[in-house]
Amino acid sequence: MGTMTATTDRVTVENTAPTAGTTGGRAVRYILASLRLALGWIFLWAFVDKMFGLGMATESTNAWINGGSPTKGFLTFGVTGPFTDVYTAIAGAAWADWLFMVGLAGIGVALLLGIGVRVAAVTGGLLLVLMWTAVLPPENNPFMDDHLIYAAVLAVLALVDAGDTWGLGRVWAQLPVVQRLPWLR
Repeated sequence: MGTMTATTDRVTVENTAPTAGTTGGRAVRYILASLRLALGWIFLWAFVDKMFGLGMATESTNAWINGGSPTKGFLTFGVTGPFTDVYTAIAGAAWADWLFMVGLAGIGVALLLGIGVRVAAVTGGLLLVLMWTAVLPPENNPFMDDHLIYAAVLAVLALVDAGDTWGLGRVWAQLPVVQRLPWLR
């Protein structure tokens, strides 16, 4: 029997990922910044459409500003699966409407500006996973859908400080409160 020896030829993120200053590194930063901006727009657009009823997903008569509920329709009629009773019980509740709308706006603005990306990633990931649980199983797959993919992308964005490219992440990171509490980054 031979002996096993350690090798330094292991493939790791550290020795395969592009270095920040290289062409590949810049391309990765720009792609991640683009994903951050795209997800930020998805969250902010959902807020704007539900607030003003611009006719995309929400008719003006159902707009929050006109007295409509951003949670009532979907949580009453669109929920399926094992958590149906939980979601229908909170459909249209004022606290649920406020949490949902503040969450959409806050996550969207944070991602678009590149500030508080870690907080936006955690809250956005939680919101997306909750939305995933509202329609189980997904329509076209036994368990996977876009909500879980978006949640994973948010996690990556938080881990790589994606707010620094095409965003205010570096400025935000220099604030005394963010220096004291790095999870706000």
